[in-house]
Amino acid sequence: MIPALFDYVAPDSLEEALSALAEAGDEAKVLAGGQSLLPVLRMRLNAPEKVVDLRRIPGLTDITEDGDAIVIGSMATHADVIVNPLVREHVLLLSKTVAEVADPQIRHRGTVGGALVHADPAGDVGAAALALDAEFVIAGPGGATRTVGAADFFVDLFETAVGEGELLTQVRIPKHTGWGAHYEKFVRVKHQWSIVAVAATVRVDGGIIAEARIGLTNMGSTPLRATSVEEALVGKAATEDAVREAAASAADGTNPPSDLNGDSAYRKHLATVLTRRAVLAAAGA
Repeated sequence: MIPALFDYVAPDSLEEALSALAEAGDEAKVLAGGQSLLPVLRMRLNAPEKVVDLRRIPGLTDITEDGDAIVIGSMATHADVIVNPLVREHVLLLSKTVAEVADPQIRHRGTVGGALVHADPAGDVGAAALALDAEFVIAGPGGATRTVGAADFFVDLFETAVGEGELLTQVRIPKHTGWGAHYEKFVRVKHQWSIVAVAATVRVDGGIIAEARIGLTNMGSTPLRATSVEEALVGKAATEDAVREAAASAADGTNPPSDLNGDSAYRKHLATVLTRRAVLAAAGA
C-alpha cells in the first residue's frame, strides 16, 4: 500500500528537529531507522501530517566512552552496536542482544534509539537496556534535557517517558566490564518477534555468581526485570541445579499475553526455561 500524504523534513540540527516537532504537535512522527514506522505508514495504520527525519543531525550516531559509562547515540544502528569494540568490551549483553534483532538488512537500517522509543514489548533491545540499568537522555524544547532511568523509561505498551515534542538523544549504560552475557530468544520462525526472550548478564567470581541482572522480553506490556531470580542467584554456584532453582521464579509478577504463538501460561513456563539457559550461558557453565 501507499502511505497517506505527509510533509517531510530532515533537519540539520537537534534544535531544528525539536522546532519541527513543536510546530506539528501530536500530528508529527519521528523517523529514525524507519523499520517500525515505515510499515505502519504503508499499511495506513497511522497518517501523520509531518514526518521528521533525524538522519542528518550530527552526533546522534556516536558511540563513546564517558568515565564509567558507554554512551550510545540514539541514531546508532544495530549493526554499529554489534561491531563496536567499546560495546563488546564493556556492555556485552547489548551487543549479543542486538545481534538477535530481525535480519541483517534491518540491523543495518534500524536504530537502537528508534527501537527503544517504539517500545514494542516483543522487541529485543528493551530487556537488555533494563537489565543493564541504562539511562536515557531526552532533549526537549528550549534546549532542556533530562535523564530518565530504565526503570522509569518504559511506561506502558508502545509508550515511554519521551513526551510530545521531545527526542531521545543518548543511551548511557554503566560499564559491566568482565561480566558474562547471553540473550536467549525463543521464536517459531527465524527473525520473528520474540515469543519470549531473556537477557542475562552475570559476574562470576571463583565459580560463584557475585551479581546478576536479568531482563524479560514479551512477558508484559513493557520489558521486565526478574529481580527475584537476580537475588536468588547471588552467592550460588554457577551450576545447572543451582541456576534451575533460582530461575523457577522468573515468571513471578509477570503478565504475558496470549496469542497465536502461545498462551500466557505457556510463556510463563518458557520464561523459567529460557532464564536458566541464559544464565548458564552467561556464566560460562
